[in-house]
Amino acid sequence: MIPWLETNTPFPDVATALTIDAPGLLAAGADLSPQRLLAAYQRGIFPWFSEGQPILWWSTDPRMVLATAGFHISDSLRKTLRKVEKSRLEGGRWQVRFDSAFEDVMRACAAPRKDGPGTWISKDIIAGYTGLFEMGYAHSAELWVDGELAGGAYGVCIGRMFYGESMFARVSDGSKIALAYLVAFLRAHGVALIDCQQETSHLASLGASPISRERFLEHVKSAIRQTPITGWQPLDPFTPAPLADQRAGQGGDGAETADTARAKDSLE
Repeated sequence: MIPWLETNTPFPDVATALTIDAPGLLAAGADLSPQRLLAAYQRGIFPWFSEGQPILWWSTDPRMVLATAGFHISDSLRKTLRKVEKSRLEGGRWQVRFDSAFEDVMRACAAPRKDGPGTWISKDIIAGYTGLFEMGYAHSAELWVDGELAGGAYGVCIGRMFYGESMFARVSDGSKIALAYLVAFLRAHGVALIDCQQETSHLASLGASPISRERFLEHVKSAIRQTPITGWQPLDPFTPAPLADQRAGQGGDGAETADTARAKDSLE
């Protein structure tokens, strides 16, 4: 049995999450207020449920994560990104923006897909995450073509920890393009890991790998305490992390900090 949460009930210890039947399921109930969502992400917990179900809270083990330094760009995507970046710099028909249409990105992610029904993203989910966006904790990366929203991704950022939520595409590689720009920005600002929540072959093809919940939570605990990122603007997707940011993840003698080393080791 999992506990039922009332509005003011705190989350249980993630170690109590189910290990069989529904591995990772931790609790049910409560609400989707921005405050509850922040409390969840700070503890490595996320909501996920289908229409007709109560709000379900999860803490999976292992946890799928994408190391920003290990994001895989295929040869074909690389060519597309160079075309998009050239267009972006020249004011052409392909443009990339951050946070200019957050709710529209969410609604696009919630829309029915060609190969199935719509996602679990309900109006209550949209309201909760839009609240996080207004508080400065949620962000969107958007691909625009001829002035129309053509692809995007969104997620939550606390300190230097980014939690990916969903992506969509209306043109070929639209979601991957938005993700590539998001990864480049996060990498340049000292974000080592992106939470992907659950294992899928699609995420694996982009370089994501599973790590234990223990290692994930250890990284989260450190990352959320770091200075929040400001100035969310697209960067060239091939831009390496600035030297200053590289040094920020190292000790004074140039050695990697324990957090940085563990993030890398867990994905090798």
